[in-house]
Amino acid sequence: MIGTVTIVNMQITFALLVVIAAVLRPSIQECFPQFAGNQPSRQGRTNLYSGQQEFSLALLHAINKVMPEQNLFFSPYSTYHCLLIAYFLTGNQTEGHLKKVLRLNEKENKADIYGAYKTDKFLTQLLARNASYEFTNANKIYVSDGIPINECIINDFPEELERKNFKQDPENARLSINQWVEATTHNMIKDLLPAGTVDTNTDLVLVNAAYFKGMWENRFNPDLTQQEIFYVSPSKQITVDMMHMEGTFKHDVSEALGAHILELPYKGDNISMFILLPPFSNTESSIDTTLKSLNLDTFRSVVENENLISKKVQVALPKFSLETTIELTPILESMGVGGLFAGDADFSWLTPKRISVDATVHKARIDINEKGAQAAAATAILTFRMSTDEEDQPPIQFTCNHPFAYIIYNKMSHTVLFVGVLKNPASVK
Repeated sequence: MIGTVTIVNMQITFALLVVIAAVLRPSIQECFPQFAGNQPSRQGRTNLYSGQQEFSLALLHAINKVMPEQNLFFSPYSTYHCLLIAYFLTGNQTEGHLKKVLRLNEKENKADIYGAYKTDKFLTQLLARNASYEFTNANKIYVSDGIPINECIINDFPEELERKNFKQDPENARLSINQWVEATTHNMIKDLLPAGTVDTNTDLVLVNAAYFKGMWENRFNPDLTQQEIFYVSPSKQITVDMMHMEGTFKHDVSEALGAHILELPYKGDNISMFILLPPFSNTESSIDTTLKSLNLDTFRSVVENENLISKKVQVALPKFSLETTIELTPILESMGVGGLFAGDADFSWLTPKRISVDATVHKARIDINEKGAQAAAATAILTFRMSTDEEDQPPIQFTCNHPFAYIIYNKMSHTVLFVGVLKNPASVK
């Protein structure tokens, strides 16, 4: 997608929706116990996200498999939350498949997970009030006026649930949903639902919209930004606006990933970007090798790495904007969501009517600049040889001038907010 470079702080937005059409089928299913009066366990929030890292990596590999040559940018956090809402509304085999795909704790029942969800929602909103960055996350359950809803769902999701007149005025309903997404993402995500997505057969739309805006703990100097070469491949070069900064950052080398690692914290130190930077190679597979080696163990060795040592680093990052739209239906099917898209989904916790998922669309956008940026890559002069005598060493050169991967990670909730792989900056301008 085409994006434009802005001169404001970094802004990251992502939105996900599930569009659903319905056919009749009676079903008897009890709702999970009311949250009121039930105290969640102390480990509830931790258990809610216990599998989110593994889910994020599985989603990355599934998306990269169908988009091997393209720039990637998506939010596992947004996708996770939209499927989590679907999990609360489903039963039987559909519920089981979603619980497995989301890697939810097997020992936790639905009431426990719901309590953790409500606690996490409250804490996220509370922490955002005094944070040095902006972060909002919101879910919506849009249900057609003609669909009966189980009473406990109405009580348990008072802020998420909203009625829409899909039968009589689907176009107005579509525009209204798009307006909510735009407002939630500060007008960065527009037209999430394209024309024709919602029609008279639509009975349910699940949407997650999230917004993040942060400033670097150490900002890049705009006066140092200049045109430089980016090596798309050993045989293809382009020019990009490259930002420059020298500072003290945590750095390490991962032999398992075949990449250098750099942590760039955002102001407030709760959220950081971790850059995975494979060395420049005469082949075109360096970044692919790193991505294939990225599993739960190697990921945790990055974000929980006590060996990351603060060093002087000269960082160079491309300046760009990127917007992506991903059709997630085949990707989620490959991850094992079962009959969610096969016409026999069980949404009996929401309604006694039978409903089935039509499509899942994910849209994300990121703006990168000197005040707050998102980027990562490798440099031809980096090697895997490191000296133990740091005092006499010149600053490490961390030049992002060829394909690289980056992860925005919330260190408080231990969640992956988004993942990106920049392969060709020319295709994002």
